[in-house]
Amino acid sequence: MSKFGVIVLDGFGVGAMADVPKVRPHDVGSNTALNIIKAEPNIDIPNLEKLGLMNAVGVEWGRHVFSPDANWGTSLLKHHGADSYLGHQEIMGTNPPMPLLQPFNEVIDQVEEQVKKDGFFVKRYGEPGLEILVVNDCATIADNLEADPGQVYNVTATLDKISFDEITKIGEAVRKVVKVSRVIAFGGSDVTIEDILNARQIKNEKYVGISAPESGVYKRNYHVVHLGYGIDPNVQLASILIRHGIDVALIGKASDIVRGDTKKRFPGVDSNYLFDQFVKQAKEIRTGLIFMNIQETDLAGHSEDTDHYVDILETVNRRLPEAEQQFTGDDILIVMADHGDDPTIGYAQHTREKVPLLIYKENVYHKYVGERVSLSDIGATGAEFFGVEMPQNGTSFLNRINGGVDIS
Repeated sequence: MSKFGVIVLDGFGVGAMADVPKVRPHDVGSNTALNIIKAEPNIDIPNLEKLGLMNAVGVEWGRHVFSPDANWGTSLLKHHGADSYLGHQEIMGTNPPMPLLQPFNEVIDQVEEQVKKDGFFVKRYGEPGLEILVVNDCATIADNLEADPGQVYNVTATLDKISFDEITKIGEAVRKVVKVSRVIAFGGSDVTIEDILNARQIKNEKYVGISAPESGVYKRNYHVVHLGYGIDPNVQLASILIRHGIDVALIGKASDIVRGDTKKRFPGVDSNYLFDQFVKQAKEIRTGLIFMNIQETDLAGHSEDTDHYVDILETVNRRLPEAEQQFTGDDILIVMADHGDDPTIGYAQHTREKVPLLIYKENVYHKYVGERVSLSDIGATGAEFFGVEMPQNGTSFLNRINGGVDIS
């Protein structure tokens, strides 16, 4: 009867990866955690630092110092770029294949043909070369304007005119014929197709899509599914545990982007609400995975709002002891990230950074799990913890927590 907890602080990296000068030169100098501390040296996060935050950052800054008792490590990203969806698939044990970066209009013919083949009515909207597809007069297919250009396509729909199951089918039709990293199919109520089309925007002269916030789909009854390239949820930790009858609770954005047949899904954004759900599930579940994404850190990064980022980190810091109290005996709790989102770097996109691995286990100290080559090592560690088969990718570090070298 043991619990394995994971708290992902979305976008909370600890330094640009070594390949950044070659693959993402604009990310050179990024270090979300350290640059926030430099900008706001009075930030009050002693519980995160006790877990080993500054150890993971690799330098001390003012009163923010290394923890002598921490169990900690870092992890590199194996997926291309710096993406929340792919990061979470990687954490769950997937080895994401290399996707294409491709404007939607380069594949619009193939998508249109497939969507029609799957039984939908399709028409084009916009000028040649910058067209989007309108499906059944209630949904659009186009570029995602929030992710890196050419990385994601969106299906944006009004739930007043089409069911979410049908929206998902449109997304699956798109997924069949494209090789970008993600297709996101979503919709909301109290919006019209006119609202959606009025939110059409053009970016960098060749990407055309719908601004989701301007369309109004987020306002009421929002539903979403993320469909990844080369992603098989059946070989991921969550699905493996569910097949073995082990409880899985998915909280926050994790409930939207991690697949698996569990009813313990608690979507939301407010960090205090999410911590309430995390603690509640940790109290109720005797044996299982409790997995939470704190999205407000990432949203602050996208807004380039260091002050708000600090506020969220201090909220996390305040709630951490309550979460830790639910993990006793052999239970393990890991606090980590999925990429960086440095609010000081000068632009609003994710940054390709290694991430911290801060590990809490009752009465265990001074354990170093190393620099992991993939986030999938968390999924593999969870699989060994529960004694189930390994996910597609990853190497467990459970032995380093339970009996590895003491670095005191």
